[in-house]
Amino acid sequence: MFKVGGIFIPVTDLERSKRWYELNLGVTKVDEWQENGLDHGVGYVFKDDSTGLALIKVEKPQPTEFTIKGTSKNVYYNFVVEDIEPAYDFLKQNGVKTTEIHDYGVMKGFDFFDPDGNSFSVVSEEINSPYHKDNLK
Repeated sequence: MFKVGGIFIPVTDLERSKRWYELNLGVTKVDEWQENGLDHGVGYVFKDDSTGLALIKVEKPQPTEFTIKGTSKNVYYNFVVEDIEPAYDFLKQNGVKTTEIHDYGVMKGFDFFDPDGNSFSVVSEEINSPYHKDNLK
């Protein structure tokens, strides 16, 4: 009945962020809007997918993560890739700040950061993971 339609990301410099997201995430631009100078954004979709990603112009950086306990944080959502190493290498070659790849047994993952310091996670599920696409029904 429900599925994710779009992800909204706050960015302070829309032009810089458009270039960065198009290069690093390979998204395809669908629309750009500006309403009375209050709301300015750009909508994208991921290749071979209908999930949307929108960059929304904001005045100051805003968190894309929440605090679990103390200083331990978690991102609101992650990006899934089939093979984590090529994705990691691609972002590193483009000069994107990342953490190291962590192996969690049935899943590998790392975090990366956009020009505003927004934190995102990339994961790759092993075939025996309950979250691997072949195991979801």
